[in-house]
Amino acid sequence: MSFAPLFAASLAIRLHAFAALACFAMGLVQFAAPKGTLPHRTLGYVWVVLMAVVALSSFSIHTICTIGGFSVIHLLSVATLILLPVAVMRARHHQVTQHKRTMGMLFLGALVIAGAFTRSPNRIVHDVVFGTATATSVCPVRT
Repeated sequence: MSFAPLFAASLAIRLHAFAALACFAMGLVQFAAPKGTLPHRTLGYVWVVLMAVVALSSFSIHTICTIGGFSVIHLLSVATLILLPVAVMRARHHQVTQHKRTMGMLFLGALVIAGAFTRSPNRIVHDVVFGTATATSVCPVRT
């Protein structure tokens, strides 16, 4: 394992990766800790802000070219940016079941499933975990 490929990556990729890792760790704490408490709400707001950073920073990452300079994974970012305020409003309106379901979907879809794809060969996280060094490409600019 070597973090060198991550530290050599662009600022957007580093910001994206470190915010996602922080969200993953905070999400695990949130699921295990008592709900409705001041620490839960405070950590929840920090988590929401960091998830927005993860989603927004993804739009600066263009290593998989499916739709122009973007990929299908970017649709998860759009969904995340829509669902984050929905989840917050559900909590504020004491719709606990819907809030829990929305946050669970965000954690599973935007962090776990999307994170699993980052372990694919020719991706930076794959290089970090397996100590390899692959050249990452950037989508070509079409004019």
